[in-house]
Amino acid sequence: MAEVEAVKINAVVLSEYKTTFVAITVHMHKLFLRKKISPRVENGHPWVFMNEINVQDSPPLETLQPGETVEVYNAAKKFVGRGYCNPKSQITVRLLTRHATETIDAAFFYGRLQTAWRYRQQLGYTENCRLVFGEADGMPALIIDKFNDYFVLQTLAVGMDVWKPAIVDALHKIFSPKGIYERNDVPVRELEGMAQIKGFLSDPFDTNIIINENGLRFCVDIANGQKTGYFLDQQDNRRAIKHIVKNADVLEAFTYTGTFSIHAAHYGAKSVFGIDISENAIAQCRRNAELNGLQNKCRFEAMNAFDALKQWTKEDKRYDVVMIDPPAFTKSRENLQKAITGYKEINLRAMKLVKPGGFLVTASCTNLVPPPLFLDIIAMAAKDARRTLRQVTYQTQASDHPIVWGMENTEYLKFLIVEVR
Repeated sequence: MAEVEAVKINAVVLSEYKTTFVAITVHMHKLFLRKKISPRVENGHPWVFMNEINVQDSPPLETLQPGETVEVYNAAKKFVGRGYCNPKSQITVRLLTRHATETIDAAFFYGRLQTAWRYRQQLGYTENCRLVFGEADGMPALIIDKFNDYFVLQTLAVGMDVWKPAIVDALHKIFSPKGIYERNDVPVRELEGMAQIKGFLSDPFDTNIIINENGLRFCVDIANGQKTGYFLDQQDNRRAIKHIVKNADVLEAFTYTGTFSIHAAHYGAKSVFGIDISENAIAQCRRNAELNGLQNKCRFEAMNAFDALKQWTKEDKRYDVVMIDPPAFTKSRENLQKAITGYKEINLRAMKLVKPGGFLVTASCTNLVPPPLFLDIIAMAAKDARRTLRQVTYQTQASDHPIVWGMENTEYLKFLIVEVR
């Protein structure tokens, strides 16, 4: 018989906060895992899928409210964790804590944000960083990027969206920010039954801001740029090109706002040519080059990278360094083969443009292509291009995007530099 307990909602005023929050404090629904599923979740993974719940022992899922806090138990009726649920999502529960005595309330998120900030401070990511990286920081489906005194927030599941006021309040408490902006204009929210929205979560401010990175300045359009406006995950990798670009003729495809290209010019490249299909991105590239006084070294043009690289191969053009950071070719496992084909083709074309003894800088930003597969794709491309590779460096995302072993979605970025012979 299913254990169904009444959910009592108490309005609690936390003295540490100015805002009154509603929190589920006692008598939560209890969900029980199927026996074969228990070890995976008990060993640390925070996601509980709908088909992993023992429906005979658990309350009917339709009786649960999206965003409601629930308790999860294993098949032996032992406490596993507490988190938020959404009966309309395939990921029915995302665990927030594994401590039976820990309450999910505004103070909980305040504490988690403090912990996340201490970690970044310890590693030296203080000016610009991913302050919260979802599951890796114990706050599934929450992304917060810090751009000096401005913050961009994404709540990608209804259970996290419920706590958005508490999270915003905690940011004000800890940082006294100049501004907070919401970039919830992402399709994944619709899978949770939520609308896509974006806008200010603080007093309005100029959403075009300037940040410093590796001694350079970049404009970040947090309202209209991709994702949260800037790819912080590559900030360490941009330093990795320092030695290979000196006195080199450099080509970058999929340049976006030109961050790698401008780093290359800054590190002593002879010439830099960046291309991207977006006219807006190219305009941003030129502005960023001017911000750093590098406009005479950098040239940017709007064009289709696939077509351009193919044509330049026919023309036998060659560069000392070719850099590519293509978009994710798939968002789902169903199209994985398409992604493999796409990555192989673009890397093959890029290799053919590298002078013998030159360097290829390549990346992949989807966790659906794991590191071994990514390296296999590069090897296949090299074989077809009849080129020999020597690995210079292999890296993942910056450490402010921590990787948690056993949570595949936390390891997504692959960054590789190879010598092409």
